[in-house]
Amino acid sequence: MIINVKVHSNSKKQKIDKLSEDSYLIYLKKPAEDNKANLELLKLLKKNLKTEVKIIKGFKSRNKIIEIKNANKI
Repeated sequence: MIINVKVHSNSKKQKIDKLSEDSYLIYLKKPAEDNKANLELLKLLKKNLKTEVKIIKGFKSRNKIIEIKNANKI
């Protein structure tokens, strides 16, 4: 399953908002430097979905495309 994610880093809290069937807005605490926000994003998704996740596109962008293996709904 592929989802589109818009990330807001340096937020006060972690939060996942569903915008549509395959589009999400995710707030992260870590800053978007030295790959910290990407690592926090993957950790958060992996914890919530209990499966492997991978960033396909958007490593240096706030708009990312994420692949979810053995997809369960968020």
